[in-house]
Amino acid sequence: KQNVKDSFWKYLNITCVYGILKAIFPPILGQYLQKGWLYFHDRLYYISSTEKTWHESKEYCRQQGAELVIINNKEEQDFTRQFNRLTWIGLHDPAMTREWTWVNGDPLITRFYLFIPNGYENNTESCVEIRDFNWNDEPCGNQKFWICEKDGVF
Repeated sequence: KQNVKDSFWKYLNITCVYGILKAIFPPILGQYLQKGWLYFHDRLYYISSTEKTWHESKEYCRQQGAELVIINNKEEQDFTRQFNRLTWIGLHDPAMTREWTWVNGDPLITRFYLFIPNGYENNTESCVEIRDFNWNDEPCGNQKFWICEKDGVF
C-alpha cells in the first residue's frame, strides 16, 4: 500500500511541476529544452556533445538559428565555464590582425576573463576557446566542443 501511495505522490509532483513549467515557459521554449538546450538569463544555450572545427561549429549553430556564444557579462562567462570542456566561443580574428571580433561583427571590448592571444609555436591561432578559467586562441581547424546561443524570449 505504501508503494501505491508513494507512486501517487511522485506522479502528482511530476504533474504539478510539468504544469507549472508549461505555464511559465511557452511551448516553443519547451521544445528547445526537450532537445537539450539550456535556459539561462533569457537566453538558450546548446552545449555540444561532439567536437567540430570552429567553422563547422559556427555553421551548426547558424543552422539552428543561433550563433556561437557571445559572452556579454561575468555571469554568462561563469555559466559557460561550468561544463569543464574546451569549447569554441564566437570570438575570432578572421583577418589575423589581432583585432578580435564576435561572430555578430562586434569588436571585443569588454573582458571578463584572462585572454592573452599568443599564437603558440607560431601557429595560426585565430579562433577562441574557453579553457579552464580563461580564453585561449587556437587554430580554427582544431576539433573542440562548442556552445550555441540564441534568444530565449519568445
